[in-house]
Amino acid sequence: MRCPAMLLLLVGGVGAFRICAFNTQRLTLAKVAREQVMDTLVRIVARCDIMVLQEVVDPSPSVISLLIRELNRYDGSGPYSFLSSPSLGRSTYTEKYVYIYRSHKTQVQDHYVYNDEDDVFAREPFVAQFTLPSKVLPSLVLVPLHTTPKAVEKELNALYDVFLDVSQHWQSKDMILLGDFNADCGSLTKKRLNELVLRTQADFYWAIADEKDTTVRATTHCAYDRIVLHGERCRSLQHRAAAFDFPSVFQLTEEEALNISDHYPVEVELELNRAAHQIQPLSLATLLLPSLLLVLPPLLPPSWA
Repeated sequence: MRCPAMLLLLVGGVGAFRICAFNTQRLTLAKVAREQVMDTLVRIVARCDIMVLQEVVDPSPSVISLLIRELNRYDGSGPYSFLSSPSLGRSTYTEKYVYIYRSHKTQVQDHYVYNDEDDVFAREPFVAQFTLPSKVLPSLVLVPLHTTPKAVEKELNALYDVFLDVSQHWQSKDMILLGDFNADCGSLTKKRLNELVLRTQADFYWAIADEKDTTVRATTHCAYDRIVLHGERCRSLQHRAAAFDFPSVFQLTEEEALNISDHYPVEVELELNRAAHQIQPLSLATLLLPSLLLVLPPLLPPSWA
């Protein structure tokens, strides 16, 4: 009976690696102090190997420290660590980008706040490079952006400049641009969306389709939140992408869900052992053969009647 165990060991691999982005709608200490808010946030974040939180507006680190504490108590899928940007903004209203990640599966290699010399961005991207448990894609760059609704087109076109800067900085084109782009409805028409540099330049793949709804309210249907992939290796490992309808999954009323956020998280899964699957059949059969021989009945000699 050793064959099934060996089979699971050989084909289990690393599996899907989930990267998410979530506009948490003005996340403060007072907000996470509410039990249902914290419980739901923990369940949302724990689905992801890397989660990028946006609209973290509390200036103290206590909000994320409490969230990390509860995550590490939750289901044994941690331990979790975090990386926070400084407070970003042009006025007294500022936000942070915060990466929360499973530190036994990935680590931060490097990070920096994009040097926005022309002050194009209300909240300039906080770029980070992560290790991945994959021989095919050993590292990946994440570029989060929360646009301001008044300058969506300008900021999204400038995001291409960020891509060029990151490509030069780390000599890598395997990248995921993600966040609340406000890239739909009243903020950006379909015509203007399709004229963006990130739509007209080759090799950028918009994983969250234009017709998807990433909003909680029943009265809206907008694909504000997006994930854009670039790089041959990154694209080749993409398995699925979606908006996570947490109110339906967690059976929350619209009012209860809006206490968490008016946005759905968006996510993409990379199948890190996909390349291994493509080359494994012969070696798998070879490796299993000795165990198969141990459990199969011996062949009887031919009868010479």
